[in-house]
Amino acid sequence: MNPLDEKIKQVFPDESVYKIPERYSIFSGRTLPSFIKDWLIRKYTDERGSLDSHGLLIFLEEHIPHKDSDIKNRLRTHQEEITILTRFIVETDILKNVLRFSIPDLGIKSNEGRIPDYIAKRYKEHLREGEIWGVLSLAYIPPDSKQAGAVELVNFKPFKPYEIEIEYFRNARKEFSFIEWIDLLIRSMEYNPDGFDSLTQKLLFISRLLIFVEPNLNIIELAPKGTGKSYIFGNLSKYGWLISGGTVTRAKLFYDIQKSAMGLITHYDFVSMDEIETIRFADENELQGALKTYLEQGDFTVAKVKAISSAGLMLLGNIPLSSDKRPLNAKYFTGLPSFFQSSALLDRFHGFLEGWHLKRINEDLTIKGYTLNVEYFSEILHAFREISEYSLIVSELLEVPPDADKRDTKAIKKLASAYLKLLFPHVKRPEDISKDDFYNFCLKPALEKRGIVRKQLALIDREYHEDLPDIRVK
Repeated sequence: MNPLDEKIKQVFPDESVYKIPERYSIFSGRTLPSFIKDWLIRKYTDERGSLDSHGLLIFLEEHIPHKDSDIKNRLRTHQEEITILTRFIVETDILKNVLRFSIPDLGIKSNEGRIPDYIAKRYKEHLREGEIWGVLSLAYIPPDSKQAGAVELVNFKPFKPYEIEIEYFRNARKEFSFIEWIDLLIRSMEYNPDGFDSLTQKLLFISRLLIFVEPNLNIIELAPKGTGKSYIFGNLSKYGWLISGGTVTRAKLFYDIQKSAMGLITHYDFVSMDEIETIRFADENELQGALKTYLEQGDFTVAKVKAISSAGLMLLGNIPLSSDKRPLNAKYFTGLPSFFQSSALLDRFHGFLEGWHLKRINEDLTIKGYTLNVEYFSEILHAFREISEYSLIVSELLEVPPDADKRDTKAIKKLASAYLKLLFPHVKRPEDISKDDFYNFCLKPALEKRGIVRKQLALIDREYHEDLPDIRVK
C-alpha cells in the first residue's frame, strides 16, 4: 500500500474499502450498481482484508435476484415467503386506492405488486414514489371476494447501511493535503487518479460531481464516447436517475395527470439525460415551457398541481472532434436536439463541461487500492445538498457589481458553492480558506464553466454577449 492508502484506511476505518479489480469479477453476469457491490464486498471482507468469496456467492444466490430467478413461481405455487435485496419501483394507484410496486428485473409488474397500508404507513418516509433499493420480504396473497391475487410486500428495510455524520467527514478533510483529497475523490468515483495527465484534468473530472452536492444545479457536458459519463451518473448514487434514449414527456419528468403521480424531477437529486442527441421529446411546447420555469425557479405547475424540487438537470452528449481533439464546430450546442436549441432555455444552464479534455477510459484508470465505499460516498454527497452555509460563505467572499446579470451571478455562486463543498468541505467561515485557494479552485472554474455557456449563447443569438460580470474575490 502507498501512503495515501494508509491514510484513507486510518482516517476512514469503517467507511473505506480495498478495491482489487479481480474481486469484482464475482459479480459477473449480474447488473448491480457500484453502491451495492461495494457494500457486499465490505460485508464479506474480514479485518485482515480477506474476502469470503463462498459466503458472498451464497448471499448473491439467495438474496440478489436475477432475470432467470424462479421467484414468481416460488411465491405462488410453493407459497414461500422470500427476502431479497433489489431495486423496485413504487407507484400510487389513485383509482383503486392502493400503493403498488414493480420489480422489473423479475418481471413483476405494478398491477401484480401490492403494498399494504400498514407497511406504507410504517415506512412512509422511505416508500416514496419512484425507484428504491431495499430488502423486501414478499409473499403471495391469493384472490378473494374483495381483491385479486397479488405479490404483497410484507416487510421492508430501506437500503441505507450508513448513518452519516457529516461533521466527521468534514473534519476528516483536514487530515489530507489538497492533492491527496483530489485523489481520494477520484478514487471514490472508482477511478485511478494516477492515470490522469494533470491536475487540471483531475479537476475537470471531479466537476461531474457538482450536481451531486448542489441543489438545483443544471449542467451540460459534451464529450467523446468512452470517457465514463454514463457510468458515473448511473452507478455512483441511488439518488440520481439516468435517462438513456427513449421519449421524455412532461408526465414522466414532472407530473402524470392520468396517474396522479409525480415525475422524476420530484424523486431524485438529479436527472441525467444521456446520449441527449438520441432522446425524443413529446409535446415539446408544453414540456419546454415547464422546463424553463423549473430550471429558473425550482418549481412547476401542471394542471392544478404545483410542486417544488431541488433536483438538478444534467445533459450528456457526444461531440465530434478533429484530429487534434477539438470540436469540429465552434457552436457546441448544434449537436443538441432541436428541443434544446432555444437560447432562453440554454441560458438557464449554469455551466458547461468540455469533456473532450478528459482521457478515454482505459486500464491505467482502473482503481486499485483503498477508497471510500461508494454507498457511504453517495450518502455524503447527498447530505451536502442540505447544508446552506457554503453558499453564505461564497456570498461573503465575492464582490458582485450592481449591474451584473442575475442569471450569471446565480450560476457563478452555485458553481463556486459546489466546488467549495467538494474540495474544501471543512471550511465553516470565510476566514477558513485562503483567498488564493478560493479563487483558483472555486471562483475561477465557476467563471470558466459559466463563461462557456455565455460564449455559446452569443454565437447562436445576437441578443446575448459573451462577457461575464466582473465578479471577484473581496
